[in-house]
Amino acid sequence: MSLTLGSPAPAFSLPSTGGGEISLDTLKGRTVVLYFYPKDDTSGCTLEAKDFQALGAEFAAAGAVVIGVSPDSLKSHDKFRAKYGLAFDLASDEAKTMLEAYGVWVQKSMWGRKYMGVERTTVLIDRDGKVARVWNKVKVDAHAREVLEAARGL
Repeated sequence: MSLTLGSPAPAFSLPSTGGGEISLDTLKGRTVVLYFYPKDDTSGCTLEAKDFQALGAEFAAAGAVVIGVSPDSLKSHDKFRAKYGLAFDLASDEAKTMLEAYGVWVQKSMWGRKYMGVERTTVLIDRDGKVARVWNKVKVDAHAREVLEAARGL
């Protein structure tokens, strides 16, 4: 499934770091940055998380909340968050329901082997809960800055 700009973002409710729960309903009225990543504590995912963290104050000033989403467990997320001092929440989608709803749980291929995994994607949701922008097959370098600039424009 691909997301359509201007359409309502798929609803979700997921457990998050620190024993909380995140849902799209509770975020209404705020700009939301959902960044989907494959796995905690891997090189690309760590760099991406650190980049979003480094711009945290600027995202907050723009009225945007950043949330990382992967199929990793809460235990894994809590360790990853603590290890790198991440101030934003990480949501756990072990059932892959949200990942599928957002079209980021896809067939991948590495060294001739096919498997299912997360396609690194970022979705910007406006204050009304509508999809404002989608970045597919994200390249980590300078990505967080680009997302910040788009969030400032909402």
